[in-house]
Amino acid sequence: MSIDGRLPVVAGVIAVLAATTVLAAGWDRRRAAGRGVAVALVVLALTATAALQLNRLTETYPTWASLAGRSPEDADLPLREPTVEAAASTGPHRPGHSRLLTVMVSGTASGLNLSMYVYLPAAYSTPQGQNQRFPVIEALHGYPGSPSSWVRRLDVVHHLDTEMAAGRMAPTVVLLPYQTPDRLLDTECTDLAGGPRTETFLTQDVPRFARTRLRVRTDRAGWGLIGYSAGGFCAMNLALRHPGAYAAGASLSGYPDPGITVGDGSEKTTNNIAWRLRHRPPPATSLYVAWAADDTDAADGSRRIAQLARSPLFVTTAVLPAGGHSHAAWRQMESPAFDWLSAHLARAESVTGR
Repeated sequence: MSIDGRLPVVAGVIAVLAATTVLAAGWDRRRAAGRGVAVALVVLALTATAALQLNRLTETYPTWASLAGRSPEDADLPLREPTVEAAASTGPHRPGHSRLLTVMVSGTASGLNLSMYVYLPAAYSTPQGQNQRFPVIEALHGYPGSPSSWVRRLDVVHHLDTEMAAGRMAPTVVLLPYQTPDRLLDTECTDLAGGPRTETFLTQDVPRFARTRLRVRTDRAGWGLIGYSAGGFCAMNLALRHPGAYAAGASLSGYPDPGITVGDGSEKTTNNIAWRLRHRPPPATSLYVAWAADDTDAADGSRRIAQLARSPLFVTTAVLPAGGHSHAAWRQMESPAFDWLSAHLARAESVTGR
C-alpha cells in the first residue's frame, strides 16, 4: 500500500480540518485539560500531514511496510530468492508487451540483500527474443528515493515502451536496484567505510544476478548506467571507476562529487568526478550529461565535468532551458538519455552466436 501518494495527504488535511473544527466548536465548553488534549490532537494531525507531504515529495518511504523497516516490495516476494520466472510481476503478462518484475538480489560480494525492479522489453518474450541476449542499463535513483521513483514519478515503463516501439531505442533490459539498505542513509553508490558496500552491490552483485538469471549480454559493450540527481553522480562515477564493466553512462542533473563523507577520504579524490578527471587518465568511455539551466548546483557541476573531459573520454551535453531540480525536468530528459545510451551500447546478440 502506498504511503507517498496523494490520498494519505488528503486524508491528513481532512483530519486536521475536522480536529480544528471540533476544537473551535467545543472550546468554551471544555476545561483547561480538555482544551490541552484537543490542541495536542490538532498539532499531531498537522505534523503527521506535513510529514506525509514531505515523504510524498522525497519518496523516502514508498509504502507503509517500508516505514516499518521492510523493503517496499517485500510483501510481494517469497522468502527465498526467486528465479526471474517466479518473481512478482506488476500484472499478468501479455505476449508482445513489456514486463516489470520484482526480484530479490542476494549480494554475495557486498553482503547486501536488496530488492530490484527488472524491466523486460516486449522483444524479450518473442520467439526471436528467446534466442537473444539483450543489452542492459542499470537505472539509479536519487536520494531520498527508491526504484519506485523511476516507475511512478518518472513513468519509466511508458518512456521505454515508447522509445523502443518507435525504434529510437533498441530492446534493452533495464535494472532498477536499490542503492541503500536504509532509506535515511545516503550512500551515493559508494562502499562506505564501516557501512554498506553499495558500489560492490551495484557493480558486482547486480550484474552477476542479471547474467545468471536473465538473457543479457555479458560483455562491457552491452552494459550502461543512468541516474537522476544523486543517481546521476552514481552513473558517472561508476562508469569512470569501472570502465571495463560499462560502455557508457548518463546523468540527469547529477553532481561532480558525492556530497557525503565516505569514511576513507575518497569523496575528495577517487570518488570525486572532478578530481578524477584532473588527476587520473580518462577511460575510453562516453558520458551523457544533462541538466536544467535554472538548476544552479547541478548546472555548475555538470559544466565542470564537460570542461574537464578529454579524449578518450567523450561527453555529450544536453540542457533544458528551465525545470529546476525536479521530476518534471527529469521526465523531459529521460527519453533522450535512454536513446543516447542505446546508441552507445551493443544490440541484442544471438545466444547461439557466442
